[in-house]
Amino acid sequence: MTAVLQTHDLAAGYGGRPVISEIDITLNQAEVLCLIGHNGAGKSTLLKAMFGLLPTEAGQVQVNGQNVTGSTPRAIADMGVAMVPEGRGVFPSLTVNEIFALGMHATSVPKDEREERIDWVLNILPVIREFMHRPASTLSGGQQQMVSIGRSLLSRPRILLLDEPSIGLAPKLFQDLLAPIRKLQEQEGLSILLVEQNVREALKISDRAVVMKSGRMIWEGMPEELSDNEKLMELY
Repeated sequence: MTAVLQTHDLAAGYGGRPVISEIDITLNQAEVLCLIGHNGAGKSTLLKAMFGLLPTEAGQVQVNGQNVTGSTPRAIADMGVAMVPEGRGVFPSLTVNEIFALGMHATSVPKDEREERIDWVLNILPVIREFMHRPASTLSGGQQQMVSIGRSLLSRPRILLLDEPSIGLAPKLFQDLLAPIRKLQEQEGLSILLVEQNVREALKISDRAVVMKSGRMIWEGMPEELSDNEKLMELY
């Protein structure tokens, strides 16, 4: 298997206080890797450090074998990585169309390709067509999450970091969101690192799973190995 995103002995935190340490994680080409753990385990901190949103204190981040430690999010995005942050991060006063335009400007999508990119995303998440011209503030949580994911896909990333996409969503809505993403991943050979609290649903679409506890990796294996509640409780 070819590793597309890796960390080696990674440490990061806030204000000099370490949150994660000695993190070794590998995301392989064309796989969905599910990262789970209790609240405060350091999952979001890890994603931010991998995407350059948080300075690292030790260790290394690699994209396609290239050391990107200390690089800006823009530089990492230019290497084909996109991140959907926890909490959606859409501008409430902007319409979906404007949010998409801003996203493409930020990732330097050529102007003559922008219409085609939007069509491509709308084919993946067709429900967005219904509210393209509405302000984000008028959308439901599920609709906003679709917009956030759609915006991240406009750059045609090869690596997608998804941070807690199910927050605030009913289980059925979460399934409706995950299904087209998994289909896209299989069609395009996308690599996805999925951080998720809705463990059961996330494991259904994952190829491998890793578990964090108190800022460290404590387990790695196949999703089916976590089908036993007892095993999950033991890891949590």
